[in-house]
Amino acid sequence: MTKPSLPELLHAAVTAVGGTERPGQVTMAEAVAEAIDDASHLLVQAGTGTGKSLGYLVPALAQGERVVVATATLALQRQLVERDLPRTVEALHPLLRRRPEFAMLKGRSNYVCLHRLHEGVPQDEEEGLFDQFEAAAPTSKLGQDLLRLRDWADETENGDRDDLTPGVSDRAWSQVSVSSRECLGATKCAYGAECFAETARERAKLADVVVTNHALLAIDAIEGAPVLPQHEVLIVDEAHELVSRVTGVATGELTPGQVNRAVRRAAKLADEKAADQLQTAAEGFERLMELALPGRLEEIPEDLGYALMALRDACRTVISAIGATRDKSVQDEDAVRKQALASVESVHDVAERITNGSEWDVVWYERHEPRGGAAYRPSGASLRVAPMSVSGLLREKLFSDRSVVLTSATLKLGGDFNGVGASLGLGPEGAEGDDLPPWKGVDVGSPFDYPRQGILYVAKHLARPARDGDRADMLDELTELIQAAGGRTLGLFSSMRAAQLAAEELRSRIPEFPILLQGEETLGELIKNFAADPRTCLFGTLSLWQGVDVPGPSCQLVVMDKIPFPRPDDPLMSARQKAVEDAGGNGFMAVAATHAALLMAQGAGRLVRATGDRGVVAVLDQRLATARYGSYLKASLPDFWFTTDRNQVRKSLAAIDAAAGQAGSQAD
Repeated sequence: MTKPSLPELLHAAVTAVGGTERPGQVTMAEAVAEAIDDASHLLVQAGTGTGKSLGYLVPALAQGERVVVATATLALQRQLVERDLPRTVEALHPLLRRRPEFAMLKGRSNYVCLHRLHEGVPQDEEEGLFDQFEAAAPTSKLGQDLLRLRDWADETENGDRDDLTPGVSDRAWSQVSVSSRECLGATKCAYGAECFAETARERAKLADVVVTNHALLAIDAIEGAPVLPQHEVLIVDEAHELVSRVTGVATGELTPGQVNRAVRRAAKLADEKAADQLQTAAEGFERLMELALPGRLEEIPEDLGYALMALRDACRTVISAIGATRDKSVQDEDAVRKQALASVESVHDVAERITNGSEWDVVWYERHEPRGGAAYRPSGASLRVAPMSVSGLLREKLFSDRSVVLTSATLKLGGDFNGVGASLGLGPEGAEGDDLPPWKGVDVGSPFDYPRQGILYVAKHLARPARDGDRADMLDELTELIQAAGGRTLGLFSSMRAAQLAAEELRSRIPEFPILLQGEETLGELIKNFAADPRTCLFGTLSLWQGVDVPGPSCQLVVMDKIPFPRPDDPLMSARQKAVEDAGGNGFMAVAATHAALLMAQGAGRLVRATGDRGVVAVLDQRLATARYGSYLKASLPDFWFTTDRNQVRKSLAAIDAAAGQAGSQAD
């Protein structure tokens, strides 16, 4: 039997998922197959609607080596594991004469821990264990969540938090999950044989395709102890997110609350002298943090240096003391010990990292406002440390020993791949050198006709936005645009404060158009309500720039209040910018403009999600039309028809609104 060709395989897979073959998808599949054959690296920009998941899955399954696919969002992981992979495998099986296996793998804390669930959580305030189900009143939200979790754990097949619907708060989940440091290990745990996390790992070891997330990929690269099975091909989808996810995993944090928790946990097991040493060090650190002012620490102040050394040394003493003692009076001692060690080691590692001081690290103080809800956070200060750049780490850990394909709808910024390539640790495209991994970039285009489907409007007549300045003219413009569009507006704001002010003002000005605001409901609920009623508008910040997929007439106007440059007081971004300048480069273009271009490209991508979509992306910041860097930012956006004529845009929006209204009444 002759080996099936790639077009045959792709045709079978596309038919199986009920899609249509697109020229861009074929080009992508051929480029991916070539990169895998050559053991080289590929950056593929594939616009929305290209069918990029099949564009990489089909050639990856065809070549028969083990593949890891890492994605940024839960929605795409679900789509791959629940829809694309089962149907593709089924369709390719007769042609390949084998049935590739696939599995999902996430970090340990994403799975319910049966030991925690049945034995309880080692508590900080009391000796022994705490029955969280008894202590949380069943009438409280926490109590209800925990009882639901216990019932769900008996029914679930995989124990994955993301399969729990509706979800629960972080606080409730923390009662039934463990980090990898807190885990007793399958051999020591009474529930090791049934452990959901261990089962997921075993399944991944046997699979041909492992679907994971960027965070686990980063942990695998950074921590040295492999958590992903050995693989020959790595595909990174939503690759525009990778650098920020890896930076997040490589960032350390110390807070007084975290240090005090380590003190309480250590006190159960360490001798009095060691526990007192840690207590004293914690008190010294807490006093300093009360006075901490937000901002970067280019040099570690002497008093902070002493406090961190005291913390580091006290943690070392406690770790030795806990490791050398056994205390049978402590119920479920192994679990208590693991939790205590995890807390103390975490404090030790960050204190030591900052004390050692690396020129490649950025250290800063941050102050937090209290936050409720699922992502509860108390107020106070934290001390943070992050790598100046993760490019060297990615070059060394990601691009050796395997072929890497990175894909997204937004990888070409300012017209080429080199900006994103540099952030990933790659040299300029085509450059050769001993430590430069060979790669190429391919833009397979989009099935959408952007100049006919969309307009890019820049409100050139508005005053230049000043930081935290009054933008009454912008609110007037926004009001008129929403009225012309008949609602149907996604408002993307550069800060939560700006989104809140705009929502508050416009709710009183145009009450006939309901305005939903991020934070007032879960994101999923907000998007569902936004899609359900065309007159509704949705305002918000960062996660809306990249997380909204609403095709059709509910989203026909996407508004950006201003170019989303990083805040000038962002310690990490400003440190990265300065480092580029010190090396003789253009820090503003390499860091701030690249950051803004990526977000704007993602934001503009919310408008056209299907071939029938029509609408306007309105940027209420004159700098896109007047500043020198404006052409770089525009070259990063879809090729919409461009105008600064406000009257033309109002007429176009009114016509789009009328057409959508007419189509809606005919459908009724």
